[in-house]
Amino acid sequence: MTDHHLAQVNIALPVAPMDSAELAGFVAALEPVNAAADAAPGFVWRLQTEDGDATAVRGFGDDRIIVNMSVWESVEALADYVYRDPEHVAVLRRRREWFPKMAEAHTVLWWVPAGHRPTVAEAEQRLALLRANGPSPAAFTFREPFPAPGGAQVSADDDWMCPA
Repeated sequence: MTDHHLAQVNIALPVAPMDSAELAGFVAALEPVNAAADAAPGFVWRLQTEDGDATAVRGFGDDRIIVNMSVWESVEALADYVYRDPEHVAVLRRRREWFPKMAEAHTVLWWVPAGHRPTVAEAEQRLALLRANGPSPAAFTFREPFPAPGGAQVSADDDWMCPA
């Protein structure tokens, strides 16, 4: 076990309310996508309510924004799930049906001590850092990853890039 794990948050602004017909496909995919994440190698934790997902969690200055936050053993484990898991890739391919492209960064990665569970407030701070300063050891992206404190350098792997 390592001393640090990778936290990630991504946010999105849905095109309609979660219970609308426009988001029915996304809502139907939530349970299988979350189950795939839970079973993925390197998965540690994900933000969820008693409903089993985080669609009711609010933050980031807009009550319409939905929040996805999780913790993984490594950048590689998260990238493997995000860009190679069939359930997740299917949702990525359809994301523009449900969520318009955001003008600012909507995903940020950062290292946390093993066992730490990040809060939405912490994620808001990390995304604000990325937006203000670009990638750094405190807030980075898949394209420009940084190593865990005391860890070996991580290099962006072109195979990580979204196939959708």
